[in-house]
Amino acid sequence: MSDIPESAPAAPATGAVSPPAVEVRHRGLITLSIMLATIMQVLDTTIANVALPSMTGDLGASQDTINWVLTSYIVASAIMTPVTGWLADRLGKRELFLVSIVGFVVTSIACGLAWSLSSMVLFRLLQGVFGAAIVPLSQTFLLDINPREKAGQAMAMWGAGIMVGPIIGPTLGGWLTESYNWRWVFLINLPVGVMALLGCLAFLPRVPRKRRSFDMTGFALLSLAIGSLQLMLDRGGEVDWFSSPEIWLYLLVSISGFWMFTVHILFKEHPFLDPQMFRDRNFRIGLLFIFVIGIILLASLALLPPMLSRILGYPVITTGWVMAPRGVGTMISMLLVGRLVRKVDPRLLVVAGLSLTAVSLWEMTGFTPQMDAWPVIRSGVVQGLGLGLVFVPLSTVAFATLEPRFRADATSLFSLVRNIGSSIGISLVTAALARNVQVNHAELGTFIQPFNPVLAQVSPAAIARDPAALQMMDSLVNVQAAMISYVDDFYLMMWVSLAAMPLALILRRPGRT
Repeated sequence: MSDIPESAPAAPATGAVSPPAVEVRHRGLITLSIMLATIMQVLDTTIANVALPSMTGDLGASQDTINWVLTSYIVASAIMTPVTGWLADRLGKRELFLVSIVGFVVTSIACGLAWSLSSMVLFRLLQGVFGAAIVPLSQTFLLDINPREKAGQAMAMWGAGIMVGPIIGPTLGGWLTESYNWRWVFLINLPVGVMALLGCLAFLPRVPRKRRSFDMTGFALLSLAIGSLQLMLDRGGEVDWFSSPEIWLYLLVSISGFWMFTVHILFKEHPFLDPQMFRDRNFRIGLLFIFVIGIILLASLALLPPMLSRILGYPVITTGWVMAPRGVGTMISMLLVGRLVRKVDPRLLVVAGLSLTAVSLWEMTGFTPQMDAWPVIRSGVVQGLGLGLVFVPLSTVAFATLEPRFRADATSLFSLVRNIGSSIGISLVTAALARNVQVNHAELGTFIQPFNPVLAQVSPAAIARDPAALQMMDSLVNVQAAMISYVDDFYLMMWVSLAAMPLALILRRPGRT
């Protein structure tokens, strides 16, 4: 069977360069401006997390209700991401991108000036609405302004912003919160957003608009399904998952919404998302792949900060610096893979990246409470290298054979699936962690009894039921139970990485250029 799919465009002659979909001047300045906006938006997925404890007192919120600062942004962004394609056609890609940047900056300032929890949640909702289009449109523009031969390099630039942003978010957020206060976590978007806006105003090309009817029914069904899914994932840990009727309701609504949406777009004359885009094999597999990458990328980022703080006793700033080399590994692989993707089969790069990711997660299963920072740094660099090798070839191959008219909808769907994967991954490892801590504590606690000769040698005071000694032993058991639970989660993600490898064999390599 040929490696070139039937829908692939004919490759140009050797040495020829196919023209980009949109001819532009100052391609480098356009890329810089687009990436500033992208990094600004992606940073906000993780930068606010470390500031939540500081916000709680200032906004008069409780430990439970402060999480709505995160939930409101995630839900609003998830619901508005699929509508990016339609808005881009109706308003124009350039116009929508500029409006999104302005709206995101203004709502970021409003978040920094929020005076209560309700005002903060409202501003975060609006921030999610405006920010939803930035990432998919940035990918669309980079694909449009670059010839197909340079798509790999363009996706390397885009992938660097997408992947490094969440990694440096906790570091930057922790530094801003401790050095200034939590409001600067949002106000920092002002200078970055202004530079991005000025660059886009000056250099971003105008793209003809398209008249396209809006499928309100399809949008409503998809919004209902996505919103319910995000609420289920966010609220699950607080209400003990499926022991709560609330979670069952969210699950039922989400499944029903996705089912009705699928039926609707298959039979609607002008559906919200054109099902013809799913005929492209690489795009279908790419969506499945990016879902897995979303699970791995942010799930490990969600586990490491509390582990470093709770078990190793690192302050926020130290945690940020220990995790920062992960971003260095990602940047190195991005610089390399942008060139390699033109010379090496992208599928081999994906397998190599997943292998490095699995190796790093295997190394993380050897973490102990007595270790220093070096194992975290070393495994982080390897994981950054691996994820970078996966992300760029995957983004390149997934859109290589897709018709340009589907790009705006396809990139928004790509971003949505990645974000859903991240949400599911975080919820999965968090739920597994909470359950395993209880199980491991119960199992380890059975060894603390007067008939255990080892305990008698280690702590005779505990045998004598001295309260201080018993409290110390319980503290040690808590630490060990938590460490074992983190290790179990790293094992789980390692197997997810290995299980994703066969998907690379299903991808088809685009024609050589």
